[in-house]
Amino acid sequence: MLTGEFNHNIDSKGRLIIPSKFRDDLGEKFMITKGMDGCLFVYPEDEWRHLEEKLRTLPLTNKKARDFKRFLLGSAVEGDLDKQGRVLISSALRTFAGLEKEVVLAGVLDRIEIWNKTAWDERNTEVEAEIDDIASDMEELGLSI
Repeated sequence: MLTGEFNHNIDSKGRLIIPSKFRDDLGEKFMITKGMDGCLFVYPEDEWRHLEEKLRTLPLTNKKARDFKRFLLGSAVEGDLDKQGRVLISSALRTFAGLEKEVVLAGVLDRIEIWNKTAWDERNTEVEAEIDDIASDMEELGLSI
């Protein structure tokens, strides 16, 4: 299960250490793509295949469906860990997420999100201020804690 938050630095070549806690769950093959909220999504291969199956069901005649598929699939690259547990993040993906030096990797069950640290901190501040309202909305979606 992909959970937890880790702070790391991305090097000048665009390489990022994937925390050892995440490596086993990611496996040897995984996909990196643009995510929502300005971060990157990293999917283990099985979760990526599951997402692909859902995307295949979207109608070609729906413009938003076509745009969503382009957004996720057009930027997707296969991740490959080197011997030091690092992955190379493409320059296009680094630019999209504003990844320069300090980054946060957050496990969110089925994927990892990679954030610019400043953006992560700002987003967390917003969420913490609104958590009661967010929790109420989750109840409407069937999740009560």
